[in-house]
Amino acid sequence: MSRRTPLPVLLLSLLPLRAVAESPPHIVLILADDLGCGDLGCYGGTQAPTPLIDRLAAEGIRFGNYYSASPICSPSRAGLITGMFPGRWRITSYLQARKGNRGCEQADFLDPAAPSLPRALKAAGYATAHFGKWHLGGGRDVQDAPRFAAYGYDEHAGTYESPEPHPDITATNWIWSDKDKVKRWERTAFFVDKTLDFLARRKDRPCFVNLWPDDPHTPWVPGADAPTGDTPANLRRVLIEMDRQIGRLLEGLKALGIDDRTLVVFTSDNGALPTFAGARSAGLRGSKLSLYEGGVRMPFLARWPGRIPAGRTDDTTVLGAVDLFPSLCALAGAALPAGARLDGEDLSGALLGTPAARKAPLFWEYGRNERFFKYPAGRDRSPAVAVRDGRWKLLVGADGSGAELYDLAADPKESVNLADRETETASRLAEAATAWRRFLPGPTGGASNERR
Repeated sequence: MSRRTPLPVLLLSLLPLRAVAESPPHIVLILADDLGCGDLGCYGGTQAPTPLIDRLAAEGIRFGNYYSASPICSPSRAGLITGMFPGRWRITSYLQARKGNRGCEQADFLDPAAPSLPRALKAAGYATAHFGKWHLGGGRDVQDAPRFAAYGYDEHAGTYESPEPHPDITATNWIWSDKDKVKRWERTAFFVDKTLDFLARRKDRPCFVNLWPDDPHTPWVPGADAPTGDTPANLRRVLIEMDRQIGRLLEGLKALGIDDRTLVVFTSDNGALPTFAGARSAGLRGSKLSLYEGGVRMPFLARWPGRIPAGRTDDTTVLGAVDLFPSLCALAGAALPAGARLDGEDLSGALLGTPAARKAPLFWEYGRNERFFKYPAGRDRSPAVAVRDGRWKLLVGADGSGAELYDLAADPKESVNLADRETETASRLAEAATAWRRFLPGPTGGASNERR
């Protein structure tokens, strides 16, 4: 990548954000499920050809240091929607039956009093929709989860793990079955159809759509003819179909005449599992359920023709899921919720192609106890708390024990623990991480709206 910034991009980056928002874009936020960097060709992956997803990178920007809010689905989604670290709202693991939620020291659903990205955009005039996996409340024995409208959505088509599951994909009381009208291998197409239909009906006003497929989460069932099993061959077919559907979405935007007015963001909720010896994590240490890089460093692509420079790679900006709330609101000209103190930062300039330095560290937690957080095993099992501050990342137990310090600029695979050499940095970050963890509410405490 050239170090020189083209003049049109430079001039765009100098414009006040309100000028960008004079014609607020449609926003389609694609959140793949359990997709690792190594699943995409544009990140060097070889699991399957993904030319149409890679096209988002070729026609937009690819980030090398984007982080989900958690290494597991529900808290990662909560961080994205609220712009706050999910532990503040007592979401610590995947939402499950009430007994399991108590074991994970968490709530049964995301509190609708939390800040909400779709609600903020709706207040600014956006039509809003959620199509796909939700997993922020509902399903199993949790029957009192708030409806989609409580978070600001006008329309929805949710999976089983939602307050209002769509009948075409939930024929039985479970996540999927062979009795579903829309089969497991047809679900991404179903959600793309819903997205394009919504945009076609609402294109006279700006739209915000969560397109959250449940691919490539296991089980990998790529077709009626596929042999059973979560094998590389089945993953390959699932990824090829997912790629085809993202391509169909992009062609649909063109057919609707809104391609150049639409910001498309593509990312993943957390790391891959299984990783096939790290191949799906692009060689990074860790997996889903781990605070090492393979569990939380995710692919992130953004495309907005005429606004985001094509073919740009940003390996400088450290971007987090919690940053999407303020950043997308800035691009849309939407006000942030009054009184809310988000953990995320407005890094909209980075989304438009100008690298930015974040002001505050990113924090994570995963591992409230040994019984309900016992995976993964072996080298990928991480300490329960982590922080990234600039080039440094520290992982540590909630009690301050077992500190691990890595220089990610020199060692992105987290192979050399520098805690005993860089003692001042390790001590500073360990103190910050454990203080942050102590501040999070317990299983029955109210959610905090403070920042520390």
